[in-house]
Amino acid sequence: MDTKGKLIVFEGTDGSGKSTQIKLLAKYLQSWNVPVYVTSEPTDSPFGALLRSCMSGRVQTDEYSIAALFAADRLDHIYNKSNGILQKLEEGVTVLCDRFYLSSFAYNGGFVDLDWVIELNRPAMEAVRPDLTIFLGLPPEEGMRRVSRRGETDRYETLEKQKRIRENYFAVFERFKELDVKVILSESEKERTQAHIRELADRLFGF
Repeated sequence: MDTKGKLIVFEGTDGSGKSTQIKLLAKYLQSWNVPVYVTSEPTDSPFGALLRSCMSGRVQTDEYSIAALFAADRLDHIYNKSNGILQKLEEGVTVLCDRFYLSSFAYNGGFVDLDWVIELNRPAMEAVRPDLTIFLGLPPEEGMRRVSRRGETDRYETLEKQKRIRENYFAVFERFKELDVKVILSESEKERTQAHIRELADRLFGF
């Protein structure tokens, strides 16, 4: 019997509702007595703190440096001995992750050479493969309306960039068909979106 946890990754453009849906799925899995760990990228590590400063504009840097920082933050996210993804999975904990290496391909790969970004993330790809990847689909216009209600935006949160990032995501899905990314419409009624996500979780866990 496999006692390892599952890795479920959520992807999407900004404002797609990943955080909300992850919380709802965590509550659902816990109702089935599945131990759950919720995490996200950028992480809370020093790499992640620097990344957030770069994303907000407090620290000025270039796209290559940001891509490299994401790759470094991701490797620490995977291998960290106290709360890393591999450690949690070995403990039998299911990990719900808000963004993973496909985000780097769609975001960073839209502004620097994609093949370089892929190679930069090759160690992460070889270290762990998600058991389920869910992309929350949302028109960029609606995503930006949701983002604007927060009052703050980062370097990627413009309509033009979000349109490019969405296109990049689907190009990457086509390139990495073996990942079998599940695309779910992020509906205005979050419960309807969650119902579709739970169907995927039921199949994964055999509920």
